[in-house]
Amino acid sequence: ADDVIGTLAKKAEEKGFFTFMVTPDKDFGQLVSENIFMYKPPQRGNKAEILGPKEICNKYNIQRPGQLIDILGLWGDASDNIPGIPGIGEKRAKELIAEYGSLENLLENSEHLKGKMKENVENFAKQGLMSKSLATIILDVPVTFDEEDLKLHEPNREALQELFRELEFRAFAKRIFTGLSVQDESDEKQLPAEQTDLFSIPAGEVEEETEVPVMKTIDDTPHNYHLVENRKQRNKLIEKLQKQDSFCFDTETTGLDPNKAELVGISFSFQPNEAWFVTLPDNFNECQQVVNEFKPLFEDDSIQKTGQNIKFDISILKWYNTEVKGPLFDTMLAHYLIQPDLRHNMDYLAEAYLHYKPIPIEDLIGKKGKNQLSMRSIDPEVLKEYACEDADITLQLKHVFEPMLKEGDLQQLFDQIETPLVPVLASMEREGIKLDTAALNNYSGILEKEIVEIGEKIHQLAGSEFNIASPKQLGEILYVKLKITDRPPLTKTKQYSTSEDVLSRLINKHEIVPLILEFRSLTKLKSTYVDVLPALVNPRDKRIHTSYNQAVAATGRLSSNNPNLQNIPIRTARGREIRKAFVPRNENFTLLSADYSQIELRIIAELSRDKGMLEAFGKGQDIHATTAARVYGVTLDQVSGDMRRNAKMVNFGIIYGISAFGLSERLNIPRKEAAEIINAYFTQYPAVKEYMDNTITFARKHGYVQTIMGRRRYLRDINSGNNVVRGYAERNAINAPIQGSSADMIKIAMINIYNDFRQRGLKTKMILQVHDELVFDAHKDELAIIKPVIEDKMKNAIPMDVPIVVDMNTGSNWLEAH
Repeated sequence: ADDVIGTLAKKAEEKGFFTFMVTPDKDFGQLVSENIFMYKPPQRGNKAEILGPKEICNKYNIQRPGQLIDILGLWGDASDNIPGIPGIGEKRAKELIAEYGSLENLLENSEHLKGKMKENVENFAKQGLMSKSLATIILDVPVTFDEEDLKLHEPNREALQELFRELEFRAFAKRIFTGLSVQDESDEKQLPAEQTDLFSIPAGEVEEETEVPVMKTIDDTPHNYHLVENRKQRNKLIEKLQKQDSFCFDTETTGLDPNKAELVGISFSFQPNEAWFVTLPDNFNECQQVVNEFKPLFEDDSIQKTGQNIKFDISILKWYNTEVKGPLFDTMLAHYLIQPDLRHNMDYLAEAYLHYKPIPIEDLIGKKGKNQLSMRSIDPEVLKEYACEDADITLQLKHVFEPMLKEGDLQQLFDQIETPLVPVLASMEREGIKLDTAALNNYSGILEKEIVEIGEKIHQLAGSEFNIASPKQLGEILYVKLKITDRPPLTKTKQYSTSEDVLSRLINKHEIVPLILEFRSLTKLKSTYVDVLPALVNPRDKRIHTSYNQAVAATGRLSSNNPNLQNIPIRTARGREIRKAFVPRNENFTLLSADYSQIELRIIAELSRDKGMLEAFGKGQDIHATTAARVYGVTLDQVSGDMRRNAKMVNFGIIYGISAFGLSERLNIPRKEAAEIINAYFTQYPAVKEYMDNTITFARKHGYVQTIMGRRRYLRDINSGNNVVRGYAERNAINAPIQGSSADMIKIAMINIYNDFRQRGLKTKMILQVHDELVFDAHKDELAIIKPVIEDKMKNAIPMDVPIVVDMNTGSNWLEAH
């Protein structure tokens, strides 16, 4: 279990997650990092503790958490049957590792020890190394990390309620069902600082005869839902809808990919508890004819349209030659602004704000899998109830969120950024981007050839053929046959360790090691991107269509999935080759990339008003070289490559509240030197430090921070008594206004560019957004028109005193344009 937790924690860290390992076991201290923490549950009257690198290092007097393994190798752990070295307890183990740094170094310098200590260390050296191996948590257990599998799903309430009744778990059931609904934090009871088990009753709670609160459902809620099946009924509905200032609608489709799915029906609602469901023919052309009847209604600029994740509905209707025009209200986006860190799906919102449980989709079509039904196979009367409920509940949620947006001063952000961005993203998703599948297939062949060649070299160096992908066979080759190290690293199960971290440390031990790392890198590149992307080309138009998520990142940044085109490799030469496969639609077009230059650093300068940073940007200087010159006290022409590299890490690290420990780890320099660099940075840029302090003070007082445009990030732990938890909140307080303002800025630019291009009737289309970069499928004849427009809209999205720089290039593929 330790190894599984360790492996998942590290895999989660690689994907950008923060992980809390809930355990009182001291062994887990070896795993903590800037992103991984130990959460020690409350026990024996003590409060819960959260331990990060600082707490672990202070507790054991070590320089880095990994040295805890060396301490355990000396000290042992009776509870895990780890013997350690006789005569060495916790205190002495700490002292020895503090002095010698590692168990191996201690053994190599045992002559400096005296008496019985020297005798035991030398006589039980193998036992000490074995103990260290036993204490080492394995980080390459063959388990997969898929965040989708880890998401908490709602239980089957009816079955759970029946079970609780059968077992007479009245108080327990009450707590569980109350916990499934959102409560005001002020109403929550303070739990006692003690460890409890699953079925115990916390102090102060008394077993009493109480009914389990049950959510309202369609079965016990009065409603009036209508089925619309013919032209006459449709005309009556359209006539009603045309008289409204606003209506809610929701599409039912054959799938969740708007670029592949087809319409099954559309539901409408304009007053609570009443809705209409329009059935649509299976035949596409016949369906198109019915949709055309509603086309003037959807394209009426004077009527507001409401939806839950309305971008999906807009995208679906685009395939039926219908635009959704007029003001929009998206309940998902409204809640995203109100509570950015919570979930925003309709079922959750209905339960949290309306105390209503919608019909589960599984009740209609069954669970995912080969036996799942299509929406088209559902009886229209049954589908009507489900579809009308969606539109009805969404309308009711709108009435809840409208006043909340005003109360939170979020109306302007909603009206001017998030909502106008919806049609922009829908258009980009609909356009997609052309993929040169032949080039990727060719590159796949090149990679395969390289993989085979590298494999042959590895086999030659090994002196025999073996499965390079097998950790067991590889370990035998490296440590038994080639003996690349005198002390082979072992996993906790006494297998030879061949993880990437281990091999990276042994890279200079034998020429076979870098080849193995390269073999793995190429294999991953081929299987993850090169062989997968061609299969994702849409058969309708032969283009790749990603989906942009507005309501995922709490900072306001967009994310991309199915496929994630924001994650196409760019750091390695072979990774960059993949971008060559993204090409213009035909020979009359070229790809144009427009990229903000160091936008987050410019936003820091704007927010902090630091004279040094404003001066550097105002003069168009290299900000990293300028920072290096200031920090190291040299002239610009004396700045070395290492100085600039260190300064660059600090410049960007400041955005994330980097510590001396974090900087030392990233730059591989002593912590003292890292602390000196950070102190020198703040000496040279004092207003930056003042801004950071003021931001944290504001957050502690108000419970949130906000961007230039008023986007809020709530920080519930900003006043926590736990240093690690509070430190994480403080780093978010510093980062959120910067990263969020950057996100707002490019969103505004996208909206303004999109509207300008539409007004001009241009052929050029905006097709990709990747962090600070926009990519356009640009008609060659329009380049002289669009370049000034793009530059103007990007530079002036948010007026600033700091000069904004936009780098712009064109090319016959994405790599060339970037």
